[in-house]
Amino acid sequence: MTKQFHDSVLSPDTLDQLFNEARSYNGWLDKDVSDEQIAAIYDLLKMAPTSANMQPVRIVWVKSADAKARLAKLVMEGNTEKVLSAPVTAIIGYDIDFHEELPWLFPHTDAKSWFEGDEEGRKEGAFRNSSLQGAYLMLAARAVGLDVGPMSGFDNEAVDAEFFGDNSRHKSNFICSIGYGDTESIFDRSPRPDFGTFNTIV
Repeated sequence: MTKQFHDSVLSPDTLDQLFNEARSYNGWLDKDVSDEQIAAIYDLLKMAPTSANMQPVRIVWVKSADAKARLAKLVMEGNTEKVLSAPVTAIIGYDIDFHEELPWLFPHTDAKSWFEGDEEGRKEGAFRNSSLQGAYLMLAARAVGLDVGPMSGFDNEAVDAEFFGDNSRHKSNFICSIGYGDTESIFDRSPRPDFGTFNTIV
């Protein structure tokens, strides 16, 4: 059992790329992120688990100068330049009516019926699982050689109206800039607690 565990562990370099040496960036190098790279990120994150494979995440990839300017007006002042300078910023949202897709996403049983008539339950599930998918997005971006800068300082209702306006059932969760991070834009890593600080094995 121990040998099998060790055989499956990622290399130290890969773990550094995904976790140990990875940082959240505030500034970006002037290097483009291609549509192919964006698609590669999605193709990885969609493979990660969600409850009943509900796949509630809905992402708008803000890449054009016009779209960046529109988004930059809706974030807090400290995030404005982060959005404008990043090659792309993903608006990670979720679909309150994700259950409508369950007949083909989770065909093993009538999962759609689990969520019908329970909008508050759907909102909770969609928010939780889109948060998970947003985290997978960040790992996927790092896995394909990019850096990330997640943010929550923005006007959710205004972003929803501007970027999800054609579907009022889609709501924004958080945003995340993606590109090639400028090391001059970050400070020393903040402390991380040891296992025993916040963990209990029972």
